[in-house]
Amino acid sequence: QVQLVESGGGLVQAGGSLRLSCAASGRTFSGYAMGWFRQAPGKEREFVAAIRWIGGSTYYADSVKGRFTISRDNAKNMLYLQMNSLKPEDTAVYYCAAAARIVDLTTPRGYDYWGQGTQVTVSS
Repeated sequence: QVQLVESGGGLVQAGGSLRLSCAASGRTFSGYAMGWFRQAPGKEREFVAAIRWIGGSTYYADSVKGRFTISRDNAKNMLYLQMNSLKPEDTAVYYCAAAARIVDLTTPRGYDYWGQGTQVTVSS
């Protein structure tokens, strides 16, 4: 079993920055991939970014490319999402997720474990 706990959400003005963290525990993550998704009220959960635990290859949604950076600390089993130049449309609950197999990292069905989410609100 894998436990994921997000932190770092909050209220920020447009143009500001936030750094989300996800603490992973329960088993080793060699071979896993990790991702961030977000869900705004009334909308489907959407892919934000993903990273392979080994090798560190990264993937981003077009809407966040150049503004968000995903990273991980293998030794600490931590996942991060640095969010810069935030926009009101980035407002959502952000979820950390872990995939035990690399199938499709850009859809929720590609992930096996989920955190509880952390709220990010960007004011205009």
